Amino acid sequence: MAENKVKGFARGLTNYGDAGFSLYLRRSFAKSMGYSKEMLARPVVGIADSRSGFNNCHRHFPELIEAVKRGVLAAGGLPIDFPTVSLGEVFLSPTSMMFRNLMSIDVEEMIRAQPMDSVVLVGGCDKTVPAQLMGAASADLPAVQLLAGPMMPTSFRGERLGACTDCRRFWAMHRAGKVDEQGIEEVEGNLATTAGTCAVMGTASTMASIAEALGMALPGSAAIPAVHADRLRAGEASGRRAVELAKDPIRPSQIITAKSVENALRVLLAIGGSTNAIVHLTAIAGRAGVKIDLKRLNVLSDSTPVLVDLKPTGQHYMSDLYAAGGVGAVLRELKPLLNLDCMTVTGETLGERMKHEEGAWVDRAVVRTFSEPLAKEGGLVALFGSLAPNGAILKRSAADPSLFEKEGPAVVFASLDDMAARGDDPDLDIKPDDFMVLQNSGPKSGYAMPEAGYLPIPQKLARAGVKDMVRISDARMSGTAYGTIVLHVSPEAAVGGPLALVRNGDRVKLSVRERKIDLLVAEGELRKRKTEWRAPSATPERGYAKLYMDHVLQAEHGCDFDFLRKI
Repeated sequence: MAENKVKGFARGLTNYGDAGFSLYLRRSFAKSMGYSKEMLARPVVGIADSRSGFNNCHRHFPELIEAVKRGVLAAGGLPIDFPTVSLGEVFLSPTSMMFRNLMSIDVEEMIRAQPMDSVVLVGGCDKTVPAQLMGAASADLPAVQLLAGPMMPTSFRGERLGACTDCRRFWAMHRAGKVDEQGIEEVEGNLATTAGTCAVMGTASTMASIAEALGMALPGSAAIPAVHADRLRAGEASGRRAVELAKDPIRPSQIITAKSVENALRVLLAIGGSTNAIVHLTAIAGRAGVKIDLKRLNVLSDSTPVLVDLKPTGQHYMSDLYAAGGVGAVLRELKPLLNLDCMTVTGETLGERMKHEEGAWVDRAVVRTFSEPLAKEGGLVALFGSLAPNGAILKRSAADPSLFEKEGPAVVFASLDDMAARGDDPDLDIKPDDFMVLQNSGPKSGYAMPEAGYLPIPQKLARAGVKDMVRISDARMSGTAYGTIVLHVSPEAAVGGPLALVRNGDRVKLSVRERKIDLLVAEGELRKRKTEWRAPSATPERGYAKLYMDHVLQAEHGCDFDFLRKI
């Protein structure tokens, strides 16, 4: 039977040296689960289920997966769900980023090893969608990405409140002494009140938008709230489409291409999306043999306006984006900049898909027109220079423009533990115009590149009214955060990059205009410091931690494992 034909339960037979016996035995065991002969003859649609008791974002998955199964059955397929690694963002130590590649391997191998003709990937929490798309790209079986959907915001003391930009805002107020213990406890109970991913344009919402922009998720499905009935209808539609793909395959390799990745970058810039998305999209693209050049990112950013008024860049929430027209409204505004001939999971090109939506209503308070954007330039820029030879990232749409062209002395923290110990020390010698520098928080630091780049303003400055200052690290930052924060500095400090050589009082120069971040220290002095440098952490002796440390790449390569990329 040809590779692109439906094989169902006959796909990938367990090897007993007798193919007939293998199929006979498989059907026998499948019948123990109550399947009839007729059902076993249908195309098999796998459903990758990433739910867990340690993942609040996915607590509605039982109902959502039932909707997928309904769609598969209605279209004549046999739905079979299977578990994968689940990455609950705030429940993992040291960080979920360490386990993204592990989940991608799990997804890839379970798609490949188990008998399915296509797969629906059900996920939403920050690292889940990247891991699923990475795994699907590597397995290259027809796949549909079904997103968890965002939480709904709630009403709190006369204002709308939602995770997680508001989490950080209130915590900053608490640190500044403006919200007391009782108040912060009350806020804690009102930030996340429904199932779903963070309600703002954080990493989860950004990756959902990118999945739709890439063409791997059904049109209009990225922004549907988790608790909305339309989310269940999207699940049913995803199941139906997966059966059609089983019969007439379109593979991820036909969808994730250089052109569609560029479309996704355009959307990322236009929505003011998370800095994490650069790392994740680079990893997804790398699995398909597509390279993302950070210098090309700057070219795209300079010609792509910010169109979406969502927190943390703006004021609204993801549920507002859905009501305003969703990602489709953004795509239509970007149409002159997009590659319209890209294939999507629907079987139509992006241009053909957009024709169906011409004239659709859009709430212009949420999605601005191309001619009257929220900002004329994209939300992200890449910086290069003597401090970051391989690049760094700044989210300018969530930063203070008055800090974009600045030089100042460094106040250096050697590690996260050092920052925790000294950051709020009243005797810390730090001023508002200083540059906070965190070392050893990148991929190979032992912390596995946590979302620690949002360095807290030292308490004594926060209480004096300081709301932002330049902060630099090789860490990541939550997409829900804000501030003038330089991230993903590469090479990282833990491998001896220039960031490792910065000392207190060194002058650092930031120029967003020139896309530069420089350490103003003489070459001879840096060479001397390099000879004195020692790696901060030993390589783990066993297990996944050793695999991770031995093979993880730097941020500009998506922090994927070297043996998993095609480039």
